Amino acid sequence: MNYEEVLKFMYESLPMYQRIGAAAYKADLNTTIKLDDYFGNPHKHYKTIHIAGTNGKGSVSHSLASILQEAGYKTGLYTSPHLVDYRERIRVNGEKISKEFVTDFINNNFQFLKELQPSFFEMSVAMAFEYFRFMKVDIAVIEVGMGGRLDSTNIINPILSVITNIDLDHTQFLGNTKEKIAGEKAGIIKPKVPVIVGESSLETDKVFLQKAKSENSDILFADKISTCQQIKSDFENSLYRFIKNGISTEFNFALGGNYQQKNLNLIINAVEYLKNIGIKINNDSLANGLKNVVKNTNLRGRWEKLSEKPLCVCDTGHNKNGIIEIINQIKNIKADYYHFVLGFVNDKNVSEILDLFPADDRNKYYFTQASIPRAMHIEDLKNIVCTKSFSQLSFYSNVPDAYNAAMNSAGENDFVFVGGSNFVVGEVVGWLVG
Repeated sequence: MNYEEVLKFMYESLPMYQRIGAAAYKADLNTTIKLDDYFGNPHKHYKTIHIAGTNGKGSVSHSLASILQEAGYKTGLYTSPHLVDYRERIRVNGEKISKEFVTDFINNNFQFLKELQPSFFEMSVAMAFEYFRFMKVDIAVIEVGMGGRLDSTNIINPILSVITNIDLDHTQFLGNTKEKIAGEKAGIIKPKVPVIVGESSLETDKVFLQKAKSENSDILFADKISTCQQIKSDFENSLYRFIKNGISTEFNFALGGNYQQKNLNLIINAVEYLKNIGIKINNDSLANGLKNVVKNTNLRGRWEKLSEKPLCVCDTGHNKNGIIEIINQIKNIKADYYHFVLGFVNDKNVSEILDLFPADDRNKYYFTQASIPRAMHIEDLKNIVCTKSFSQLSFYSNVPDAYNAAMNSAGENDFVFVGGSNFVVGEVVGWLVG
């Protein structure tokens, strides 16, 4: 099979949660362990950092990878889902996995994969771990796909575990309370491996503390020992002041969005820990890693500017807490009219999310459906939307049409937002890239 045929096999023959939802989810690590044994446990050949959480995993993962690259380490990065190209998931020093490696991996192991029938995610994790060994990386930053305890990435023994925050998401798999979800995320805490938690909470702290104690692991809550304040925000760089032990340091962070100050607080604390265990990262590497994170890792879709006039921004935030952060950011943007291009997946509480958006006459909505089976069908979305009080709205069967309608309607002094799901953002970004 050539590369295009391999992709077709992966998408059509391996169950993929991002596309079809619950049918692709496996509540155990048995297949992952069989894959890992088959390939000779490749993750044991390099150091790893494991990152879980509800929101911010991608930003934190890419930022730490960028900092490690600037420090001179050959750095692997595994994240999901991808926005445009499958190869975005697996990178070394910012470069996507080669088409040749993807093709050879499937062709050389086709019979085994066909017999084992792993999910798309299980196969991708195995490919990433094998690629990082092939490329002889020094260290790999590994982002959890969902949860933690039963996630396919959770076979690694990292030098550091990181948990960004906890919110209600994927409740059908992880539990319907923050405590239950925290229990799943805490599953990445390994014996005697320190863990840093980004945001403390009365509901979840006790879960992490208990798990860390049972594993004899040191635990740190980043927001309890230091603070990060935003000084200036724009779309090129955001200036932040980080305060720890009365010492103030300023950093330019390439990722826009006010919500990034929480992630930055966690990132810097993670770097401090890595330095303490012998990972050599000087202040220049830290500063340059933060400033060049997009350049170094090609991260897309985090409060990303797509156009200047009208100002158009996309963001992959898709659960309640993520949308709240986005709406708060939009409130600070001065515009004549606000245009929202939105689509959702069918396993989210879309009605609850829509209640967060403004409904007055200055806000225009363009609802659409991403081209994946898991997307909420436009007719189902219409039934929900029509129960709300939006005064200016329209519906489109595909994402490019919705985006074009918004951009053609918007004046130079208007603001356009694209989001609701990773897949809406991915289709717009991919369509613009061509």
